[in-house]
Amino acid sequence: MKRTKIVATIGPETANVRLLKQMYKAGMSVARLNGSHNTIDWHSKVIRLIKKVIPDCPILLDIPGKKIRTAKLTNEPIFKRNEILILTTKKGYTGEKKISITNSQLHRFLSKGDIVFADDGTLKFKVLKVIKNDIYLKAENSGQLKSSKGINIPYVNLSGKLITQRDKKIIAFAKSEEVDFIGISFVESAKHINLIRKLINKETPKIIAKIENQKGIDNLKEIVKATDIIMIDRGDLSTETNIESLAINQKNIIKLANELSKPVIVATEMLDNMISSPNPTKAEVLDISNSIVDGATATMLSGETAIGKYPVESIKVMSKISSVIINNEDVNKKNIIKPASETIGMANTIKYLSYSLPITKIVAITISGYAARIVSSQMLSQPIIAVSNKKNIARCFNIYSGTTGLFLNTKFYRDSLRHIPVCLKFLWKNKKITEKDMILLIALGYPGSGRRMNTLQTHYVKDLIKNFSWK
Repeated sequence: MKRTKIVATIGPETANVRLLKQMYKAGMSVARLNGSHNTIDWHSKVIRLIKKVIPDCPILLDIPGKKIRTAKLTNEPIFKRNEILILTTKKGYTGEKKISITNSQLHRFLSKGDIVFADDGTLKFKVLKVIKNDIYLKAENSGQLKSSKGINIPYVNLSGKLITQRDKKIIAFAKSEEVDFIGISFVESAKHINLIRKLINKETPKIIAKIENQKGIDNLKEIVKATDIIMIDRGDLSTETNIESLAINQKNIIKLANELSKPVIVATEMLDNMISSPNPTKAEVLDISNSIVDGATATMLSGETAIGKYPVESIKVMSKISSVIINNEDVNKKNIIKPASETIGMANTIKYLSYSLPITKIVAITISGYAARIVSSQMLSQPIIAVSNKKNIARCFNIYSGTTGLFLNTKFYRDSLRHIPVCLKFLWKNKKITEKDMILLIALGYPGSGRRMNTLQTHYVKDLIKNFSWK
C-alpha cells in the first residue's frame, strides 16, 4: 500500500515487458504516456502491452492541448549565446535552416523584444523580428534545441480554440483504448474541463487538469472543482508565470486541492539528476519530501523513466523518500478539522475513529468512488480498500492516496445493505482482510439525492467469519 502514489512516464526505453514489471514492482502506481511524443500506433501498442503485463496499473495519456512544441528535427541545432535561430510556423523544416513548430499561428502574436523560452525554461531567446511565418530569435544562453521540446511565451495572449482537432482525435483514441486518465494541458477554466467532459461522455477516462500558466492560477478554484484530478506541471508553470513564485503557487494549489478533496500530482524534474546518475541530489530529496509534507497525492517522473538510464532506481528512490516522510507525518498528525459541512463532518469522524480505535484497514463500498476520495483526502495511516461494481471506475481508485481499488461483479442494492457482506466476504476470500483485522466500513445506505456517506460500521473480521459462517 503506497500512501503517496508514483506516476511514471513510459518511453521507448521502458516500453518492454521486463522494465514494466520491474517498475511496477518498484512502486509505479500509474503508467503515463505523453501524447506529444511518438505516434498513435506506438501509443496503442504500448497501452496494450501495459494492460497485458501489469493489468492492475492505471494508464494516463497526456494530450498536447495548446502546448507549443518544436517539430521532429533531423538536425537538432547546437548554438552559442547571441547566435540567431529561426522558428517557423510553416511545416517541413527540420532544423538545418529553420525549426518548424506545432503552432501555425504563433508568428501573428509575437513582436520584437518578446521573450521566448524552450525546454522547460532552460533555453531563453529574444525575438529580433518576425517576417511572415518566420520568427528570428537571438539566443540568451548557449544550448541545444531538440525535437518535441516545449515553447513558452509568458504574458503573451495566444488566442485559439480551447480544443483542437488534434485533441479531439486523441481523446477519441483514449476512449477507444479505455485508458483510465487523460491529462489536459494549459487548462484555464472550468469551461475547458466541461467541454472535455462532454467529448468523453463516459465515466472514464477521468480528467487530470494541468495547471501550467497564469490563467490556470487565476481560475484555480473553479478548475479544481470541475476536474477529477489536478497536476502541477512546474516546467511550463515556472516559465509562463515566474520561477520565483513557483513554490508559492505549488503550495497554494496543493492546499486548495486538499480542501476540495481532489487528488493532486506534482510533476517536473523531481529526480532530474537520475536521468544520467544513479543517485538523487539533496535538493531533489528535499523537493519530493516537501511536496509530500504539503499534501501531494502523487509525485511524477518524466524523463527519469521515459529516457533515463535508471528508471527502476528512480522509482525506488522516490518510494523510499515517500515512506520516510509519511511515517514521520503519521507520528505528528493528530489534529481534527472542525466540521464545515456534512462531508467534512463525516471525514473528521472517520479520521477520529481511525485514530481512537485499533482500526487496521478501511473498507469503502462505493460505486462512484466518492467515499474513497473523501477518506483518502484525510491522509490516514490505515490502508483503504475501495470496492465498486464498475470495473473501469474501480481501477481509477488506485490514484487516491493510500487506496487500492477492487472490482466485484455484484449488485449494489438501493433498498437494503445486503451487498455489504457480499463485498466483505469477497475481500476475505481474496485475503485483502484477515481474521486479525479490525475494519472501518464506509458506505452509502438507501441512497437518495446527492453524493453522501451515511453508513459507518466497525467490525472484527473474526466475528464476521463466525456470524456469516464463511468458508
